[in-house]
Formats: sequence, C-alpha cells, structure tokens
Amino acid sequence: MNIQEYFGRISYNKPHKDADLQTLTAIFQHHIHTIPFENLSMHCGEAIKLDLQSTYNKIVRKKRGGWCLETNHLLFWALQELGYDVCILGANSYEPAEKGYTAQINHILLKVVIKGESYIVDAGFGGAYQMWQPLVLISGKDQPQVPGIFHFMEDDGTWYFEKVKRKHYIPEHSKNDFPHSPDLGNIRKIYRFTLEPRHIDDFQGLNAYLQVFPDNILQKKSICTLQTTSGVLTLVGWTLTEMKYNHTEDMDLVNITTLTDEEVEKTLKEKFNIVLENKLVP
Repeated sequence: MNIQEYFGRISYNKPHKDADLQTLTAIFQHHIHTIPFENLSMHCGEAIKLDLQSTYNKIVRKKRGGWCLETNHLLFWALQELGYDVCILGANSYEPAEKGYTAQINHILLKVVIKGESYIVDAGFGGAYQMWQPLVLISGKDQPQVPGIFHFMEDDGTWYFEKVKRKHYIPEHSKNDFPHSPDLGNIRKIYRFTLEPRHIDDFQGLNAYLQVFPDNILQKKSICTLQTTSGVLTLVGWTLTEMKYNHTEDMDLVNITTLTDEEVEKTLKEKFNIVLENKLVP
C-alpha cells in the first residue's frame, strides 16, 4: 500500500506537509468525489473482506467504491499515514421507516483531532446525507455546507448527527405526487454515536452479517452513489437520480431516470467510473 498511489486514485496532487485542517478538507473532498459509496459486490456475487489490503486493492487498484466499512477504513489508513490523530467510531443509523435508530451499531465514522479541536469525518454515508467537509464536534451549532445544514446534538455522552432538509423540485412530477416532500426546517436524523474508540476488527461480525442477512437495505437494493461538483448521483437498482444542490433558494433539483440493464453498465462506467469484473444483478 502506498499513499502516492492512493493520491493518484483520488486525483489529489497538492503538497501535504502539515496534518492540518486545510489538507484534511482537501483530501476528504477528493475522496468523496472520486470514490463512490457502493454495495455492488453483494449484487455481483463477490465477498466483501474487511482487511485493509483487500479494501485497498478493491478501491485504489480496481477503482471501485465501497460501503462505510471499506471507504472510511481506507480514509482512516490514509490519514494515519499522513500523521493525523484519527480514530474509528461506531454509530447506529436512523431508520425513517422504523422511526428509530438501529439496535446494533451498523456504521463507522472517523474522529480527527487537530490542535486540540475534534472533527467528525465520514466518507461513507453517501447520497444526500454525505457531508462535504469535516464537521466540528460541537453540540447545537448549525454547520452549513453545500449539501445543507448539518449539526450535532449531544445528550449524556451520546451524539446525534442530523441535517436540515431542503425542498426538492422534481420537474416531471406535479406537487401532488409528492405529499411527503420535506418542509423547510424539517430535521432528518442520520445516526447517533459515542466517542468510544473502535477497531476495524470490531466490525467483522457486522460485515459478515450484512452480506447474508436478507432483511437489510444493502441486500435489498444495489446502490452506487457519488458526490459531484454540484450535487450527488445515485443509482439504486435501475433508477438513476441526479440531484443538484440549492438549484434555487433552499430547493434541490432532482432528475430521475429509469435505465435498462444495458444502460446500468454503461452508466456505472461513464458516470461513476466503475467497471465490474462480474455480472451485476440490479
């Protein structure tokens, strides 16, 4: 494994003398704009291994993406290589359908400390809830970014990560088609976590479980999502969604296209820069 090869993968070619916030932000943004959040291996009959070398080979050498356990683990390695004070944390994601957080930890994120200040860095949530910059770990403070306003709330040692929703404009739908379109000021809960440091091996069971347990979103849907310069691209099954953030004041523009099997493969190559070795079953 080689940090220069990783930099090549994320198209990062700036100097990186200091383990400072500016460098962290730049590397993080290159990472999320070139490495998709995706679970396509599960839908190609490929096993996902959680050791660093396998993750590195898959994402850096084969130019694939990965889910949170892979893409955040790779970022953790890179930041350690660059001298950052970084640790892995575990989170329980929020399930809107269940109106609650998962009972088991099912997500990893990173905490980076720079000059005594703690930041949360997470390259593995994907979609419209993907942060674009490191977030200061502070309770109750709105932190606006291009994707929207994020904030943390802390209660008795548990931290809650949330985002203020924006309205969506979907050109081909009338307003009546989307009665649940988010109202301004609505809060979307994303996950909760504690600051207890974790090791990647703590998630081996989760990694195995998610690949065999049929009743989870990653088994039910093939997902590939990538942050763009202006928004986010998401391919779920045969449905491609292109979202442009803040198209007009406090409104995101959403275009939805249904693809054929042939178009899925073409779209993965052209829009996500992914060429699969095995056949995808969307």
